[in-house]
Formats: sequence, structure tokens, C-alpha cells
Amino acid sequence: MNTRARSVEPLFADIGVIAVVAEPWGSMWLSRHQILTRLSAYFRVVWVNPPRTWRHAHRPAAILNPDPTPPPASGFSVYAHSPLLPKFYRPALLDRATSRARLSRARRMLTAAGCRRIVLYVWQPKFADAVDLVAHDACFYHIADEYSFSDIEQPLSARERGLIERADQVIVHSPGLREKKGRLNPRTAYITNGVDYSSFATAAPEPADLAAVPHPRVGYIGRIKSQLDWDTLRAIATRNPAWSLTFVGPIGHMGEREHEREALFALPNVHYLGNKSVRDIPAYVQHMDVCLLCYALTDYTKFIFPLKLHECLATGRPVVGSDLRSLQEFSTVVRIARSPEEWCEAIAAALTDEENSPARREERRRVAREYDWSTLTARIAGLVCDRLGGEYRERFHKLAEAAS
Repeated sequence: MNTRARSVEPLFADIGVIAVVAEPWGSMWLSRHQILTRLSAYFRVVWVNPPRTWRHAHRPAAILNPDPTPPPASGFSVYAHSPLLPKFYRPALLDRATSRARLSRARRMLTAAGCRRIVLYVWQPKFADAVDLVAHDACFYHIADEYSFSDIEQPLSARERGLIERADQVIVHSPGLREKKGRLNPRTAYITNGVDYSSFATAAPEPADLAAVPHPRVGYIGRIKSQLDWDTLRAIATRNPAWSLTFVGPIGHMGEREHEREALFALPNVHYLGNKSVRDIPAYVQHMDVCLLCYALTDYTKFIFPLKLHECLATGRPVVGSDLRSLQEFSTVVRIARSPEEWCEAIAAALTDEENSPARREERRRVAREYDWSTLTARIAGLVCDRLGGEYRERFHKLAEAAS
């Protein structure tokens, strides 16, 4: 999880990155946490915490991660907004003025540290206005999700379309996002979610609460949300009472599915172990017997790339997943299931000695190694240097050649 602090200076210490993100630092780790902390090995990075509204600016912030990882010691900083610069929705002029002031303060953190070139790195379309509010040399837009969050596909918003077209570099996470949004900007790169390979591949002790759960453990580790296939999960649990259906992670937005979650979690062979810290998650994945990526097939999930895919594969554990477009290209190491019957058959097959042989485990690990977050972040660092051009492009290419 990249939790070890570094004391060395970034390789390109005169380049600064203003990362405009939707989550405060210390929340559950997502792709931006993985990428931006590693990007600080190359450049100085300021993680800009989202502002709180003026009504809540003086209230204590909620702790979303039970054991938040501290930022790396060098190259990475967090800009926590002053209560004097909260988020305003109206009037628009006041909102833009406070947004400009917050971004300017983040930028000054970088210039004070010696940065001569500034990259604006935007993670959601709702921050599109940042392009006009802070001076920068290049703008990156990283599309990690379908931000309508709708089960019925929505047209691309004018705000997001404008951000895509104006960005100097666009990055998309999944085949569906590449098809829908990548065609709007010729400078679009396809970079999937990854894994901190060493954390998930290195054996860890079995957690005490998981040790109390009987084998075989059929587990889902991640945010528990409405987009999971709750009908199929219930079918798996009720048809196979000898299997322990095990959930680890925070409970997110459930909407109309909340009663289904409650009913499922009440079953005697279903175990919910709660949210865990980023550093403890690998141990839970390692000690499952089968890992599930059980998503409902909707117009939203056709755009996702499960964050847990390569984390599960890195442990060597068998994986069964829904028929998502992003999983189809990994069908040699992920069993794809399309109905409750196929799910039960696939899980039973995943529990066999053949699927748990050393050769099969190594095959899954070999795939995961190719998607280590450090490898993926190096690609992004190269794109930053390419967009800034000149000496930066040359220096990065020399570094890459020396490392190969």
C-alpha cells in the first residue's frame, strides 16, 4: 500500500502537481491514493482536500479510514482547507473566488518548495472549473469512474466533455470509459487499476476475526454498495450453507438495496467483519479461499474496472467475477459467471485442488505483477514529462533507459 515513508527528494523536484480530488486524505484508499503517493517519487505533489461547506466548516471531520496512512515524508503534501475558505454554492462569484483562493494556496506550497512547472491533475468533472482558476503548465484529467453513477447510461455532461477536450492529457481506467470518452481527445491513455504487488503477495498472518470464520471462505473485500449483485449473493449463500460468505469493507451507499443487504447479512453462514485499515487488507484477501467480484450488470458497471481485481490475483487465490467487459480480458485467471447456477459452479470449481495448485497460483500472480502500481505510475510520470516537453522529456527517457 506504499505505506513506507521516503526521505529522498523527487526525481523532478522542480515539477509540482496540484491534485484536485474528491476525498480528504485519510479516507479509504482508492486509485488516486495509490497513484499520487507514488507520483511523489517523481514530482512534488499537493493533495488538495475537498472543501467543506460553510455550514460544516467548523465541525470535526468524519474519520472514514479506521487507521489512516500518513502521507509519505518527502515530495507529498496535503492542503487542508481553512474554515475561512469553505465551499459556497451561491452566489457563483463567491464560489469561484474561494475556489481560486484555495487552489492558489496549494500552488504556493509548490512554488515555495522550488517548483518551476505546475501540473493541474483533476480527478472528477465537478472540478472542471479549476482549469480556469489556477495557473498551470499542463492539465491532466484522470477518469476513474462513470461519474453519473446511474444504472441507466446518461449522455456525457457538457462540463465533462469540455474538460476532456481541454485537457493536455486524459487517462481512462476501463475499456468502456475508453470507448465512451477516450475518442474525444487524441491525447488519451488507457491505464487500468493496479496493485501494490509486494503487499498482497507477501504472506501475512491470519487476522484473528477471520480465523473464527469456517472454511471454505468465499469473500468480497471492498466497499459494500448497491452496485453489487445482491440477488446472486443471496443465492450463493442460501444454496451453499457450508460455504462462509465473508464481507470486509465499509458500507457505502445502498439506496433501495439496504434491506437486501440486511437480509443477507442476517444469514447464519454470512459474516461481516467490518472496515479495516489499508495495511491490514492484504491479510484478509490472502486468507480467503475464493475471492468474489460479484457486480450487477448495469449501464454503470459496464464502465468499471474493479480495484480489487489485481489485489486478489496477487495473492494467488482463485477469483470468480461477473461478466464485466473489464474482466473478460482476464478470463484465463478469472472465472466468469453469468447466473446464480454458474456462480455456484464456478466457486465450487475454484475450491478444487487443481485451481489451488502452485502452477495456477503462480499464473494469477504473474498477471498481477504486470499491473503493479509503481509500473503504472511510471507511465503516468512519463506522460507528465512528455506534456511538459523539452528537457523533462529527455531526462525521463534517459531515466527509463537506465532502469530497463
